[in-house]
Amino acid sequence: DGGGVKRGDVILGLASSGVHSNGYSLVRRICFEKAHLKPTDAIDELDGAMIGEALLEPTRIYVRPIVKLLAQYKVKKIVHAMAHITGGGLVGNVPRVLPKNCNAVIQKSSWPAPSIFNYLQNAGPVEEEEMYRVFNMGIGYVLIVARDFADSITKKLTRYGEQVYRIGTITAGKGKVVLK
Repeated sequence: DGGGVKRGDVILGLASSGVHSNGYSLVRRICFEKAHLKPTDAIDELDGAMIGEALLEPTRIYVRPIVKLLAQYKVKKIVHAMAHITGGGLVGNVPRVLPKNCNAVIQKSSWPAPSIFNYLQNAGPVEEEEMYRVFNMGIGYVLIVARDFADSITKKLTRYGEQVYRIGTITAGKGKVVLK
């Protein structure tokens, strides 16, 4: 519920495997209505991958590593909030776990966005703000954790096979995401 979130907490992002299952109305408009692509068309910007394969990359499931992590930190309660980044992207999902007096300041340059998002943005064209409102942009799951434990949590999740990025911090604010 985000009740433990406070200023100074660190925002960790777990890499997505691609588009997951969100934003397909916009994807369909861009790829199939505007660009008239077929699912088998190879796209240079995707290293020659077929657009259909790139769009149907299986959604990453975060349950096992998260349950394992929470079991280890159950007593300390250092994981203050979590958000699955679904439809609405970072901008729509992270505020659901923020107290009204905090903002999530997210550094867009702190992780590499998969090339499918760059392709969609350019082919649309789609404004960057809308991309972060519709798609996960390469971050499929967010944890808001106590600052002093961010490094150890990152190491544990990495050992569990996750690609983890330190993507931001919690500041005083009004319950919003601020992209920088």
